[in-house]
Amino acid sequence: MLVLIDPKDARAIRNKDNILGMYDLMINQGKPEEAAARFMAPAYVQHNPLIPDGADSLGIFFGQVINGRTRARVDVHKIIAVGDYVWSHVNFRNLFNDDPQDTGIAGVDIFKMDSDGKAIEHWDALQVVGTPESAANWYAPNVPAANPNGMF
Repeated sequence: MLVLIDPKDARAIRNKDNILGMYDLMINQGKPEEAAARFMAPAYVQHNPLIPDGADSLGIFFGQVINGRTRARVDVHKIIAVGDYVWSHVNFRNLFNDDPQDTGIAGVDIFKMDSDGKAIEHWDALQVVGTPESAANWYAPNVPAANPNGMF
């Protein structure tokens, strides 16, 4: 994992650690409601149109998504923290299936954190991770990747 942070910025270090803890507890450990209560402010503002505002809503959403998904996990590839903001580049795997061949969904998450280190606002951009044979399997099936660089 690539971590970019000023080692003298205690607030940024705490915020980065909290976001990493949130991902792990919410998805890898399968405890989304607990993670949302611990790492999100109650009045959490969500900019992803699929998820309502509020920490409780986030916990409920991910609870429904990962319910029964034994392979659900998130891999954090890059994380940047500066002051009240944390940016992460992640691969969400098996959120919508339990297929062992799932390549996942690449995400860039941006979190704004409060003075207590809880997320108060969130933006994201998501993209299906393809393969060399199928660059984007659900909107351009069987279109080969145009480069060998990979998503991460």
